[in-house]
Amino acid sequence: MRAIHVREYGGPEVMTWTEFPDPVPGAGEVGVRLGVAGVNFMDTGARKMPLPTWSVPTVLGVEGMGIVTAQGPDVEGLAVGDRVAWRYHKGSYAEQLAIPADTVVRVPDDIDDETAAAILMQGLTANHFVTETYAVKAGDTAVVHSAAGGVGLLLTQLVKARGGTVIGLVSREDKVPVAEKAGADHVLVSAGGGFEGRVLELTGGEGAQVVYDGGGAATFHSSQRALRRHGVHAYYGVVNGNPTFRPAELPNSILLSYPSVADHVPTREALARRTNELFDHIRRGRLTPHIGGRYALADAAQAHRDIESRRTSGKLLLVP
Repeated sequence: MRAIHVREYGGPEVMTWTEFPDPVPGAGEVGVRLGVAGVNFMDTGARKMPLPTWSVPTVLGVEGMGIVTAQGPDVEGLAVGDRVAWRYHKGSYAEQLAIPADTVVRVPDDIDDETAAAILMQGLTANHFVTETYAVKAGDTAVVHSAAGGVGLLLTQLVKARGGTVIGLVSREDKVPVAEKAGADHVLVSAGGGFEGRVLELTGGEGAQVVYDGGGAATFHSSQRALRRHGVHAYYGVVNGNPTFRPAELPNSILLSYPSVADHVPTREALARRTNELFDHIRRGRLTPHIGGRYALADAAQAHRDIESRRTSGKLLLVP
């Protein structure tokens, strides 16, 4: 089988289409033939720099869906031929995988392959943001960074499903209609900081209840100034740089969170329950992933170039 391999940190040019032995599932694992892999911005970080749980050499990718082709000992509840999806398995840019069975979920017949591959990582992230990080309620205002991106589009839809108002931030004028189509009530073009004044205007000087900030160091302080008293700054932009700050600098008694989706689905039961919530939103028409591009798995480097250019919107997918 072949996979996208990285031997050293660098640009997309370090990604190579490399042949490996077919993986053999061990105890508690299932063998899976990849159907579709999802591209996440964190994948570019794993390619460029050391991350807490990543180092080179490595096979990139964490998310996807596929067909169970084999299973090792001690696997229950799955069978060869099942369609399954996963939100985090390192090395998912590969034609064949051996994945711990307790990290995959069975994909219902009424959820298509691309939707299943597009919804797990970013959908569970968005679900975490609007339920446990800050439980959005009717009348709340949420600022959504990168509102035309994969997380942003899903997050916008989930905030609206809970009765909230969305102020979306996008990096380019041509992304405004994409965010509006997802339900954003207001869309501001902002590639960095400096947006807080407009947010305050839109909220009558009060500020937002929550800011979902994936912008990194460049947006960190503006996000905090856009919040009302005791607002929540959900900061998840570490791939784009970490700011320096002192706790005493936090304005308006705000709460700062670094939400990790792993804390949203810490058990197999939680993973199944939260994933079923997403599938139910899809069935009810409340949540629709926007597929922003499809690439051959062998052309993953081009997907990385495109997502880093900020020219894309929605979810990028890789197909073997």
